[in-house]
Amino acid sequence: MTLLLAIAIEATPKKTFGSAIDWPGLARSAKTEELALDALLAALPRYARALDRAGHALAGSSRSFRLPEVILQVAENETGSSGTEFGVPSRITTADHRTLGAAEATRRAAIVAAAWAEFDAVVAVAPAELRKGPRGGGRDRDRIVAHVTESDHAYAREMGIRVRAPAPDDPGAIAAMREAVLTVLRAPSDGSPLAGRRWTARYAAHRIAWHALDHAWEIEDRTEPPSDED
Repeated sequence: MTLLLAIAIEATPKKTFGSAIDWPGLARSAKTEELALDALLAALPRYARALDRAGHALAGSSRSFRLPEVILQVAENETGSSGTEFGVPSRITTADHRTLGAAEATRRAAIVAAAWAEFDAVVAVAPAELRKGPRGGGRDRDRIVAHVTESDHAYAREMGIRVRAPAPDDPGAIAAMREAVLTVLRAPSDGSPLAGRRWTARYAAHRIAWHALDHAWEIEDRTEPPSDED
């Protein structure tokens, strides 16, 4: 089995992102394009695990994901921005302006929902205190949850959705906000920016799913493994 992934590259001298054009949330960054693509390949098993929650397999994969032959085809190569250097896939690509039919819109919205479900599942079993970085930095679990909740509210507003900002410990309000976002993402689109702003529906799905997965994987990577005494 061969898996072909069309990739959009956004590059700056300090950081480069590689994003899978047709798979919302599948994006990784590194110093160079080559390293970013290597990081994207390394993320495929965890991304496939998240897709399971949406009932969508990545090229027939499942939780017992085994990489088929993977071909990464760079379809777009753009200059990045200060957002790229900050660590966010910021470019709205030519592909993001494509029209979006009902079936594809529904699929992409389901992947966003799966990314949130993956984030919630990781948070549910993570310790409150996470391993610090080499210089002692890094947010602990509850601060990451608050950050993701605040960011999702900002994303909703960018999509033209007016909803109150939920508290991180208010699951009902968070669910209502997410459903409002998903309702917009499920709608067919001609590729125009949402609400006359900047984000297209394709880019919104990608950005939101990426952010949830990026922090889910951060929490996993910064969770101390159990000691022999546990």
